[in-house]
Amino acid sequence: MTDILILNGPNLNLLGQREPHLYGSETLADVEASCRALDLGNLTFRQSNHEGQLIDWIQEARGTVDAIVINPGAYSHTSVAILDALNAFEGKVVEVHISNIHRREAFRHHSFVSARAEAVIAGLGTEGYRAALRWIAGTDD
Repeated sequence: MTDILILNGPNLNLLGQREPHLYGSETLADVEASCRALDLGNLTFRQSNHEGQLIDWIQEARGTVDAIVINPGAYSHTSVAILDALNAFEGKVVEVHISNIHRREAFRHHSFVSARAEAVIAGLGTEGYRAALRWIAGTDD
């Protein structure tokens, strides 16, 4: 069974409360439960508002998980450090954004993380997490 780390960046702990017109009413706990219900792998969910913590988790994943699904939040647009950590990870990376970042403010149109990701899912709402897991489960090594 595939081991998958699902990382969530800043402010995603407020999912369901923060700007529901952009991000919907599901909480991060709801997203986790719906992803686990797919039974597509051994899933580890983590969220942090701190860039260094996300980097530490990415580094710890080296050699221990097969794939990372990451919603880096605002760090998508600012963090070369997260990109560098992902570049040192040997497995698959899927970047997820709940909103369509290309329909938002111009500064959100560029993601450093996208340079490493095999797939980028934006604008599907929280379904993007489940789509990422289905894609990982259906790809060959």
